[in-house]
Amino acid sequence: MRLSIDARLDYWLAAPADLLFALEVAQTPDQHLVTDLLRIGGVEALRPIAADNGLGRRTWTRGEGRVTAHYTATVEVDRAGATLHGLAADDIKLLPAEVVPFLFPSRYCEADRFDALVRREFGALSGGDRVEAMAEWIRGHLDYVVGSSDVKTTAADTYVAHRGVCRDFAHLLIAFVRAADIPARMVAAYAWRLDPPDFHAVVEVWLDGAWRLIDPTGLAPVEGLVRIGVGRDATDISFMTIFGEAECLSQTVTVERVA
Repeated sequence: MRLSIDARLDYWLAAPADLLFALEVAQTPDQHLVTDLLRIGGVEALRPIAADNGLGRRTWTRGEGRVTAHYTATVEVDRAGATLHGLAADDIKLLPAEVVPFLFPSRYCEADRFDALVRREFGALSGGDRVEAMAEWIRGHLDYVVGSSDVKTTAADTYVAHRGVCRDFAHLLIAFVRAADIPARMVAAYAWRLDPPDFHAVVEVWLDGAWRLIDPTGLAPVEGLVRIGVGRDATDISFMTIFGEAECLSQTVTVERVA
């Protein structure tokens, strides 16, 4: 399917601050970028750099006062509705070197705190069946509540609170999956049919020799996800990192199917 993306940010910076944007669509085999354009106002010169794991790119700049960003893209997505059912977990000793770091706990995904729960709840399953059961468990035990978490909320916090937003659902699934010795990473994405529209956080798990997408919230179809970037957790995938203070005036994301 062909998707049209429109993302707009409008911020106020009372003092000069360095800014790192991650808004551009990543080029991957299952999503082909047809056209795109990034325009940022109220800032100094732009300096693009490669994003984490070589997937996508980021843009450094510096701004003060009113800073605006407008990103548009047309993307051809060639990805069937994915199922993890029946996919095998790889022997961790044979994992590619770049995949190994996604086995370990990280700032927001304390996988080592979920070992007992994962063994108890999902020990009878393996591979993709185990991951799908974890996602279903999370959807059944967590309420999606806007404003119920903040930038300090971790997977353990979410588990205790039993509520969160997309980043919290993703952090908890990543923690579960890593506790089962399966690599998992967080994905920043644009999402078709997400309601209400916004930037979206989902998960990729390494099964049967490849990264496989899954949305633990179940709010957006996998075939309509468009990757922006990937990382260990939310630390690595923010659409805008501000090295200073800023006020958000407005923010909109629109993803529409055009063909």
